[in-house]
Amino acid sequence: MFSKILIANRGDIALRILRACRELKIKTVAVHSTADSDAMHVRLADESVCIGPAHSSKSYLNIPSIITAAQLVGADAIHPGVGFLSENSDFAEIVQAHNMIFIGPKADHIKVMGDKIKAKLKANELGLPLVPGSKGIIRDLKNAKNESEKIGFPLLIKASAGGGGKGMKVVNKKEDLEKALFAAKNEARAAFGNDDVYIEKYLSNPRHIEVQILGDKYGNVIHLGERECSIQRNHQKLIEEAPSPILNKEEQLYIGELACEAAKKMKYENLGTIEFLYENKKFFFIEMNTRLQVEHPITEAITGIDIVREQISISAGNKISYEQNKIKFLGHAIECRINAENPKTFLPTPGAISQFHPPGGLGVRVDSGLYSGYEIPPYYDSLIAKLIVHGDNRSHCLLKLNQAIQEMVIEPIPSTLALHKDILNSKDMINANYDIKWLENVFLKNKNE
Repeated sequence: MFSKILIANRGDIALRILRACRELKIKTVAVHSTADSDAMHVRLADESVCIGPAHSSKSYLNIPSIITAAQLVGADAIHPGVGFLSENSDFAEIVQAHNMIFIGPKADHIKVMGDKIKAKLKANELGLPLVPGSKGIIRDLKNAKNESEKIGFPLLIKASAGGGGKGMKVVNKKEDLEKALFAAKNEARAAFGNDDVYIEKYLSNPRHIEVQILGDKYGNVIHLGERECSIQRNHQKLIEEAPSPILNKEEQLYIGELACEAAKKMKYENLGTIEFLYENKKFFFIEMNTRLQVEHPITEAITGIDIVREQISISAGNKISYEQNKIKFLGHAIECRINAENPKTFLPTPGAISQFHPPGGLGVRVDSGLYSGYEIPPYYDSLIAKLIVHGDNRSHCLLKLNQAIQEMVIEPIPSTLALHKDILNSKDMINANYDIKWLENVFLKNKNE
């Protein structure tokens, strides 16, 4: 096992990794920007190193600074967390080149599955079902028109290096194609430094369902069930639950085995999530996330497996600790992502926290770096807390989650707490009658009328 891990991230995920390290008796090193000097992960780590100014490009994305910090403190591994450098294959290679372990999959797997077009081609090789779309990068408007005629409208233009809804445009008719193509490429260039895009058929009312997998270097692969992540705004997840409330046992078995088989074929190591759209009883591969995910706690809740601890163990060269046929899925879990945002405009609301009270009770978990007196900086993602509840079944889980939200206090900044309360009490949420367009096209539209 490792002796010292540098955590190349911030906020609740840095704390999550730190706690797993403590259980494994591994020393931790927190890196931080000047804006995060008082952050909780910095306070609790065994050591801390400031790696640059507030802007993430000069700190959390600054590879030379992170590598130098790791060398100075004598870390033998680096955990990238989520976001930032977690899916950067160059970073993974650089870590390895400096005789440290990158806690994540192989750089080759990150490289292939991190590029949406390469990932689709690989998925096709692996036998995963695909959404109809272009076979490669869209070179120009003429190419886009030809492909759109084959695919049919409505269609979706997507950035090859994309994520989080950036570089993504829906096109309902051919007259809008040119403008949408131009906008998608510009947005992709600004967000990722790469304006490559491709085209897919736009599904009418799909659900977003993903499967959590783990693989080790000995060829063992298991899955830890599926998560339903359909409640989204601007392609950003707000609420996730496990298991999916609409899949039957046969579908759950099918999608889990499909994901495992694909991972085995590609000799995948470490944590990964294979993501699908689900419509009319059919699954369509959309992407693979080659990292730990924000919503991992709900999988931990229903399996009782510490995913982060297992990830660290696999990276240290150990076999997976669990066998597929011995994993039990118990009850239901739901996660609410609490953002420092105005719940009506969704504009960020950074600022000082005068009161923070996390709810408690059996089956209630809060992952957050907040504390009373902490000041949320304006430079980073607006996610400030994750509220996770586990119940005997979905109805019990919803009741418990409503109680937890009423108990939670984050003051005085506006947050999305009230929005989550309204969503959870909506008839569609109670009946699990939603898809990836429901929040924007139905719930928010009705709420604003």
